Formats: sequence, C-alpha cells, structure tokens
Amino acid sequence: MKRIFILSCAALLFGPVLDAQESTPARPPMEPQGPSRPDPWRSSPPPAHEAIAVPVPVAPPKPNGPVQKSLVRITATSLDPDYKAPWNAGGLERGVGAGFVISGNRIMTNAHVVANNRYLTVERDGDPNKYPAKVQFIANDCDLAVITVSAPDFFKNMLSLQLGAIPALESTVSAYGYPIGGERMSVTTGIVSRIDFQLYTHSSVDQHLAIQISAQINPGNSGGPVMQDGKVVGVAFQGYSGDVAQGVAYMIPTPVIKRFLQDISNGHYDEYPDLAITYAKLLNPAQRKFLGLKDDDRGVLVSSVVAAGPSDGILHPGDVLLAVDGHPIASDANVEVEGERAQFEEVVERKFKGDSVKMDVLRNKRPMTVEIKLYKPWPYSIQGHSYDVRPRYVLYGGLLFQPLNLEMLEAYRTADLRVRHFFEYFVLDQLYLQHPDVIVLANILPDPINTYLAPYRGGIVDEVNGKKIRTLDELANALAESPEQLVIRMIGDGPPLVLNRSQVEGARERIKARYNVLKEQNLEEKPPPKGTEQANKI
Repeated sequence: MKRIFILSCAALLFGPVLDAQESTPARPPMEPQGPSRPDPWRSSPPPAHEAIAVPVPVAPPKPNGPVQKSLVRITATSLDPDYKAPWNAGGLERGVGAGFVISGNRIMTNAHVVANNRYLTVERDGDPNKYPAKVQFIANDCDLAVITVSAPDFFKNMLSLQLGAIPALESTVSAYGYPIGGERMSVTTGIVSRIDFQLYTHSSVDQHLAIQISAQINPGNSGGPVMQDGKVVGVAFQGYSGDVAQGVAYMIPTPVIKRFLQDISNGHYDEYPDLAITYAKLLNPAQRKFLGLKDDDRGVLVSSVVAAGPSDGILHPGDVLLAVDGHPIASDANVEVEGERAQFEEVVERKFKGDSVKMDVLRNKRPMTVEIKLYKPWPYSIQGHSYDVRPRYVLYGGLLFQPLNLEMLEAYRTADLRVRHFFEYFVLDQLYLQHPDVIVLANILPDPINTYLAPYRGGIVDEVNGKKIRTLDELANALAESPEQLVIRMIGDGPPLVLNRSQVEGARERIKARYNVLKEQNLEEKPPPKGTEQANKI
C-alpha cells in the first residue's frame, strides 16, 4: 500500500520569528508616565499621505531558465496486443508522459511513452489546445523517441533545449515533467548518486549507461528533461516502486541521447550493435597466472561466442581481452572513457552498425589484435519486449501455435521447465541454430475434435508427419499440405498428437464462430497499413 508522508516544517516556520525577537533591543523597565508623556518605544502612525511599505515576495531563482517554454505534456492512446487471443485487436491503454523541444522543431521523449500508440496529442504551457503528433523515430532498445507536431504555429515562441555533459557525482539536478497528482508542470531536485550500466526495463534485455538520481520520478515524469546549469543532462525514464527502494530513480545520460540522435541523422534507426559474447572477470591471481597474464590487473576471459553475432570466428572461448580500441580493459571489465570508469562495452555502444572495433587479445598466451565489424545479432530479440508488432500465430483445429518470446511467456505465465529452458538458453546454448522459431502449443480452444489433447498444451513442436519444423512458416505449410492424418510430434518423450484433417475442416467454421476468430493465422510481425485488412485464410 502506498502512503504519502507530510513532513513537519516547524523549524522553518518559526525560525525567522525567533531571529527577529533576538535582534530587537530589550525594552527598559517601564516608569509611571502621565497620560501626556509620549512612549519612545511606541512608533507613531505614518501621516495619512505616506504609503505603507508592504514587503513584496521575491520569486525563487530559476537556475535552468524558462523550462515551461520547452516542456510539453504527451497523452498517448495505445493498443497492446493480446497474445492469448492474437486475432483480436488488443486492449486500449491511455498514458501521460513528458517531452521537450530539441533542435529542428522536434520533441524528445521516452520510447515507452509512445510505444504501441494509435493516437498522440501534445500540449504546451499556456495553450489549452491538444495538438495531434506522430512518432518520427523510436528506439526501444535505449527507450528514446522523437515525435513531431505538424501544426504550423505549435513551435512558435518555444525554446529548444541544449544537451550538456555527464553531471558530476553529488551535483544537483532538477527533473521536470507531469507526474501524477496534478495537471501542471512539476519540478523535483536531487543529487547524482551513481553512474553505471543498468538494465533498461522497457526492452528488459538491453543494458546501457544510466545515471541514478535522488530526485523523485513518478509516472508522468517519463520523457521529461533532467537539467543542470540550463542544459539537459538526462531524460527521466525509470525507477523503483516504494515497495522496493526509496528515492532511487534513473535518467538516460547524454552519451546515449547523442548516440540516438546521430543514429537517426540518416533517416533510419539501426539499433545498438553488440559483440555477442559472454565473459568472466579475471580477479583470481592463480587463474591469471594459469592464463599467462601479467600481474597488472588487466584482462577478461571470453566464456562463449554467439554463432549469429559479429565476433563468431574472430574471438574464441578462452581468449583474454586486454584492450578495446586502445582502452586497457581492467580485470573487473572496466575501462576509462572521458575520465570516467565504465564497462568496456561502453566503447562498443558508442559505435554504429557497420563500424569496426579493434580488440587486443591474448590467445594461448600469444598476443594479437583482431578487428570486428559490428551489427546487432537477431537471437536476442526473443528475450526482450517487442513493440509495434502483431503476434505471430497459427490456429488449426482449435490448437493455437505461437513462437516462443517474452510477450508470449508473460501472457501465459507458463511454468513448464522445457519451455523455460528454451527461453533462458536460446542464445547461450545456440538453440536458435536448430529452432529459429521455438513453436509452442500455447493454448487449446475446446471443441469435440480436441477434447483429449490438453496434456499437449505447452509442448514444443518438433515434427509434422516426419518433417522437422524449424519456423512458423514451415508449420503453416505443413498443416496446409497435410494428408488425411496429421501426426505432430513434440520435443521429449510421449506419443504424438494426431488429428484427422476432415474433422478439422468440419469444425473450422464452428470454432471460428464460437471464439470470434477473425483470422486463423498471422505469419508477419509488422502490422498492416492503417485502413487495410488482410485475408483470413490459413
């Protein structure tokens, strides 16, 4: 249960009164006075023509300038896919976030503010109108987006904000936005308490540089600027709930923001590249001596190399990474970049698709230098959240087949150990080489033709009529071309699942009508163009 605490400020309220009393000279003892004798301690009233001086309250200084002229309130109506009934449109959600004007009449915000949106509106200070907006670029891997407003006068009298540098630890920053509790702009202040790599929860799989601040960040702050000395030093984006930690919030720092803006400068966002390796820190002296390393606290050990990644065939398990682009890698995996210590991946993260990185390597106790051309490996995608895509599926005889991904796993909350294993080790054990799509019998729409098939729910498809199934497209083709009897074998022990084709065809319209199935399959993730529909034949 969330609680709001109101702190007493008695010392602040009564402090000035006490100071004023102490600074007033003590009045001498009163002597008997006649009625005509004036009291020297009693001030006489001013003349009627003289104005009484009334103290005017002084507004506190604004260290970051007129931020109201740069800040906007964003309202997004989104449509979240329904993975349990993927033929449905999904559920409508409405959320509020913040954004700020940057150069080129653009508005920067978080990706999670505008993801899956169907309609966006933007409001500015002092204007009662809501202006329609659209997403120009979105980066779900680093939770940033740029939106635009087509109204010709929207940006009139608005000021674009400039980007600053990484703020120093213990320095003060201010977060601006529209959090819950009111309709107008809110400002909170805090200090920079940590600079580190953190998981970006919007994708749930990407880790980038993030800065922890003590300023309060709540729903509605997302996408708002965090400022210092009149410049943007970060974008508010995530934090812990009060049940987990108090006063812990994060902002996206300017190196990530600048990289995003540089990436989209060619009109397309290419996402972050990745070395696609796992590694171990080399802090144990005996282990370092065994590998032939000097006693200089340098190097990390390559544990595995993803076959679908850019390092495949260039780096090998057992290699020791000594430097990246000339930056020495410490035994705790840190390098020094622009005077700050960060994980060595930070050097790679500042590069783009198609760029190369040089690695100094110790292989079998022999030093060498290798060059890796970077790109983003696709297998990681199933382990992260996906946005602005439709669920892929095939429905046949009431059996709902879906490729395994994080969205499907969260929708069904399956506890099946085999499914969990395929998800957790999809990349690490190179399972994608045999199963680019891990196709799961996710659900069964009850009907007389599938009454006794419930034990197969949660099974992973291996074969159909003796043919290995690697992708959802192959499954759809196998079902469409099947003979009278359909034999589906699942991974693991147990008898096959058998269906009669004529019975499936006879139940087809009955199942569609009973469960309001508008379309029996979708093999493409991309949504159709607005205002169009596709055929619903399987």
